[in-house]
Amino acid sequence: MRRRKSRYRRDVNYLFVDGYNIINSWQSLIELKNVSLEDARNELIDTMIEFSHSTKEHIILVFDAYLVKKSGGKTYKRDGIDVIFTKEFETADHYIERQLDEIGKLTNVRVATSDNVEQQIILSRGGTRISARELEAEVNNSKNKVNYVAKKLKEERVTALDEDIIHKLRKLKHDMTKKNS
Repeated sequence: MRRRKSRYRRDVNYLFVDGYNIINSWQSLIELKNVSLEDARNELIDTMIEFSHSTKEHIILVFDAYLVKKSGGKTYKRDGIDVIFTKEFETADHYIERQLDEIGKLTNVRVATSDNVEQQIILSRGGTRISARELEAEVNNSKNKVNYVAKKLKEERVTALDEDIIHKLRKLKHDMTKKNS
């Protein structure tokens, strides 16, 4: 029997995110979900894309299509992350468990979920669990770092621009003084 080639690489760290578990755990997404589940999903996707730029993990965001009749599942890439909608009768938990079995214990895998049973299964299969609250803290910390760096860069540009303008004004003043003498 031939073993099929894994889509996962040993030199890559992975972060699986149980999408609806996160949506039902983060206050901002709960409020958005109460207005529009699709908007909450899109907000989480956008947040994970932004977060992916500051983490050294490949993010795989998994949403249940468990109760969606005749869902064959859907997988797509968006701005560097994988977004998965499971097949009919398949939960995000089950999908993630199967992927952990495929990856094995050869690489660093984290799974973001606050489901206690799922956390135990993740640990038994070689993954590391991270709660929804811990993921939210990491995401917020990442945003704060990005904002801090952006602010510093902006300040440096303004300072550099000001010094350049001051230098040109001094030169112009010097030239005008010379011309008037």
